[in-house]
Amino acid sequence: MIRLAVRAAARDAEQVLGAVLELAPSGVEQVDGDGWVEFAVYGAPGELPALPEGNAEVAGARVSVRGEPVPDDWTERWRRFHSPVLIRGRVYVRPPWDEPAIRPGVHEVVIDPGQAFGTGAHPTTRMCLELMLDLRERGSLADVGCGSGVLAIAAAKLGFAPVVALDSDRAAVETTDRNARANAVELARVERFDLRREAPPAADAVVANLMRPLLLRVAELIRATPAAVPRALIVSGLLDHEADELAAALAPLGERRRLTSQGWTAMLLTRPAEG
Repeated sequence: MIRLAVRAAARDAEQVLGAVLELAPSGVEQVDGDGWVEFAVYGAPGELPALPEGNAEVAGARVSVRGEPVPDDWTERWRRFHSPVLIRGRVYVRPPWDEPAIRPGVHEVVIDPGQAFGTGAHPTTRMCLELMLDLRERGSLADVGCGSGVLAIAAAKLGFAPVVALDSDRAAVETTDRNARANAVELARVERFDLRREAPPAADAVVANLMRPLLLRVAELIRATPAAVPRALIVSGLLDHEADELAAALAPLGERRRLTSQGWTAMLLTRPAEG
């Protein structure tokens, strides 16, 4: 296992992060230092992004790139990276090695991320969960770009039905299916799906935690497919400066709430007639 680290000046962190996530969309480890930020991805040789070692340029910024073998304590480091998260006292997402929730009335979602996905601690996922709690009507829901299944499983536990989970990545589909069974929830569909070619399936609510280029493509497909326009749409995976562009692309859906955290933005949009 190799840790590939890209270190940039703090002033360039946002643009470098966006570029690194284009190469490693499953997420990165972030380490903040004195005037610098380091983004790291893990993988076997040959599976990592093709970046030259040493000084390089990423997204117009000067960076240093370093690859090094992961130390023997990798398993423990990896477990510490996936920490539990409690959302508004109502949804508790944790990896299987952490302690269960003990508070009554809390919906617990236990997620084994495998080696490629998160457990819900990333800001983009946390904000999706918070916006999902704002939806008073518990109709059907589609989780597009489901990853490890955090959002789909949480939705099922919150009473949304039917819930479908879709992703273009075969490993994501397998991980979501495994986690759904481990949480004893029934998802109507867990399938591979190409969002670049097809609009999200018709549902009362759609959650899309994706990157800007794919979110813009989803917006284009929704506009072209009236039947695919949901009553509520939650989008996340945007850097702060990208949010206005996507909100405009999703018209006539209107923005109802916007959350920001650690340079990321998520939005809840609804049909014009909805409150």
